[in-house]
Amino acid sequence: MTGYNIINLADVIKLKKNGIQEAETAYDKIMSAISAFECNLNDDVEHFLRHKAVIFAEQGIAATFLVFTSYKNEPVLVGYFTLANKTLVIPKKKIDSKTLQKRIAKFGEYNPDLRNYQLSIPLIAQLGKNFSQGYNSLITGDELLKLACDKIAEIQLMLSGKMTYVECEEKKSLINFYTSNGFIRIANRKLDSVEKKKVSLHI
Repeated sequence: MTGYNIINLADVIKLKKNGIQEAETAYDKIMSAISAFECNLNDDVEHFLRHKAVIFAEQGIAATFLVFTSYKNEPVLVGYFTLANKTLVIPKKKIDSKTLQKRIAKFGEYNPDLRNYQLSIPLIAQLGKNFSQGYNSLITGDELLKLACDKIAEIQLMLSGKMTYVECEEKKSLINFYTSNGFIRIANRKLDSVEKKKVSLHI
């Protein structure tokens, strides 16, 4: 997979704060691309990039990576993904497979009192293509997810780890998308009344 340039939003923010004119120009162009980002499949994906990504990057809550490619000799934003380190709690009773249970036990800590596993692993918090100007056709969902997983693999090469997870809405198309890319469904997470029902999957 070639032709994609991945930019860490935090790096752009740091350069801009250094007061370098060239960096400020690049920052303005990237912010313009972000403000024009559209994702008609998921309002939350669009809202996060436009209104929360910069704040989360500045506060160190989550890292957002912007994916650009060349279109008509100009760099265009085709998608993005956001990564965060989270603690995943999995009730033992939710794990049907003995093989999966052994894998999770290898990378997590089991709490015998609560009868659950606790794992500190990377979360793909956001993943979305840019439907503005038809740029979504310049990258597939499989390619965007692979870029996210490859980035996590780079991080884990330095910090250790073998697993990652995502949460998605209880929609067949979304679950099929992730499972077809190697993720395994674990369980439904209990959410508050504001949230929609989500499924936890891991790879």
